[in-house]
Amino acid sequence: MMKINRYNWKTMNSKEKETLFSRSEIDIKDVQESVKDIIKQVREKGDTALLSLNHKFDKTPLDMKLRVSEQEFDQAESLLSEEVKKALQYSIDNVRRFHSSQLPEAMKMVEIQPGLLVGEKAIPIDSVGLYVPRGRGFFPSMLYMLSIPAVTAGVRRVCVVTPPDENGTVDPACLYAAKLCGVHEIYKVGGAQAIAALAYGTESIEKVEKLSGPGSMYVTAAKRLLYDQVDVGLPAGPSESIVLADGSANPQKVALDLMIEAEHGSDSAALLITHDSNLADNCERIIKELCAELPEPRKTFVEDVMKGYGGIIVTDSLEESAEVANLFATEHLQIQTKEPFHTLSLIKNAGEILLGENTPFSIANYAAGPNAVLPTGGNAKTWSAVSVRDFIKYSSVIFSTEAALNEISPHVECLADYEGFTTHGDALKKRRK
Repeated sequence: MMKINRYNWKTMNSKEKETLFSRSEIDIKDVQESVKDIIKQVREKGDTALLSLNHKFDKTPLDMKLRVSEQEFDQAESLLSEEVKKALQYSIDNVRRFHSSQLPEAMKMVEIQPGLLVGEKAIPIDSVGLYVPRGRGFFPSMLYMLSIPAVTAGVRRVCVVTPPDENGTVDPACLYAAKLCGVHEIYKVGGAQAIAALAYGTESIEKVEKLSGPGSMYVTAAKRLLYDQVDVGLPAGPSESIVLADGSANPQKVALDLMIEAEHGSDSAALLITHDSNLADNCERIIKELCAELPEPRKTFVEDVMKGYGGIIVTDSLEESAEVANLFATEHLQIQTKEPFHTLSLIKNAGEILLGENTPFSIANYAAGPNAVLPTGGNAKTWSAVSVRDFIKYSSVIFSTEAALNEISPHVECLADYEGFTTHGDALKKRRK
């Protein structure tokens, strides 16, 4: 019989809350030593280590080429149905339209006093490495979610790393999506070794300035260990979601939406938070019925999540449900309440917020437009979804006329003298002599 965790928020003890809120962080700590060894191998042996680790983890040939060839790109399109190609183009168009709206002005200046102009210059990051996972399936959607904002931002060099299959090939839909996005540099390597290669560089893979993309606990651990070597970007680990619902919600739709992120893998987290016990009862029953119909391995994934990092939390009120959701700070949050826009006003921590029963996680994951690469592990308290802004840096720009310099100087000289910086003041005083 399938087990679904069920909690009453008021009676949950601190250990239960800690376990639930830590998600798969517990597991990540367990792999850090193994990841340290992988990083060491890649740093010391480069491509040789990558080929050896590919063979070990993905059963690939030892003599495979790491970089995807032009021939492989060309073949990819012929391997896909017209239906899949059309769906990819539709989704990419929506995502590109949304991210184009995020582009900042190349230069913005304001005159804050006569003759003193200040502003910012937006400059694309020079090189980025995008991690597209494969472990439990193929993810062309992840490729375009990462590639589009980077390309839109104007990044000079965008490269992708993704685990190959045992034949040493990459999913054709990923290659086709990459071509549509304008990305032509893809390497067949995954896991912690791919992160190490992007951070340090190898004979085949030139190092990058920033990483982006979600991954397994090994990928997450590698990013944490390499944060001082490369900008590791958004903390995006195993998938997680919350459905926040009241008694007006349709239990069938709630159950289906709760299972969406759960089917990503056993290390995912999926919670229903509600103050309506009848809804909780009905959803629990329906989840069991729906799960029984799922094919493997999705069935096992959902079962594992519901007895692991997922389940149902029953609260005393809508306000308390929102409070719990804010504490959890989930990657994906869906609101199925009578007045979803009112409930939205209660939410302050979530990677994305989907409103109403007609906005399932599915459409956001693929084609709605906003990015589906989101902060996990509670990091939605301080991080946002991947965007064009992630691939742009800003340089402050200041221009002063002589008149403006003369006006500002006495105040600067006073503060420089107070802080004991003699030359700061002299640089102004001696200009006037």
